[in-house]
Amino acid sequence: MASAPPFLWDGPEGAALTVALAHGAGAPMDSPFMAFFAGGLAARGLRVARFEFPYMAERRSRGGRRPPDRAPKLIAYWRSVIEELGARNLAIGGKSLGGRIASLVADEVGVRGLLCLGFPFHAPGRSAGPRIDHLAALATPTLIVQGSRDPLGAQDEVRDYALSAAVRLRWLADGDHGFKPRKASGRTERENWEEGLAAAAGFLDGLGGAVS
Repeated sequence: MASAPPFLWDGPEGAALTVALAHGAGAPMDSPFMAFFAGGLAARGLRVARFEFPYMAERRSRGGRRPPDRAPKLIAYWRSVIEELGARNLAIGGKSLGGRIASLVADEVGVRGLLCLGFPFHAPGRSAGPRIDHLAALATPTLIVQGSRDPLGAQDEVRDYALSAAVRLRWLADGDHGFKPRKASGRTERENWEEGLAAAAGFLDGLGGAVS
């Protein structure tokens, strides 16, 4: 079992639900995107724990652009996070890569819910393939917040995927992988972030209070 990481905490310590969020492939846990969603959920009474995979922590300490580790190592690290925090009153997820890896362990560890912010259904310019196979049988209550023109899974293609009934999708108008819309859409990135945050908070609130 991988050693547990240091956490970046937001929100009240006595919250009924803790949300563990992992970053995407290229940006750290304190990126503006991650800070916005962690802070917004914390302001709504949730306890939020952000963490970094080892490759990202090494980037922070040594510099450079080390690529993400392979899935087995990332999965093992997510398991160590969940073991440290306890699955009973925990929801997991994160941005892109962080959410995808969380989706691979959610059923196994028995967390309360899964929140994915920009799910990488496939690599840019490729078909979905095995990245979504497990989503057809996923039993954990799941919300995927997704930009409608995300190059890693746009609305017009994801609607044809075989996803479990446990998976809900919230589409953000004209959003890309970071939810940013084009200027011609008449929307702003901030509006999409706020809409995504409201959807995430509502989903997490629907998971209920603490389990004794």
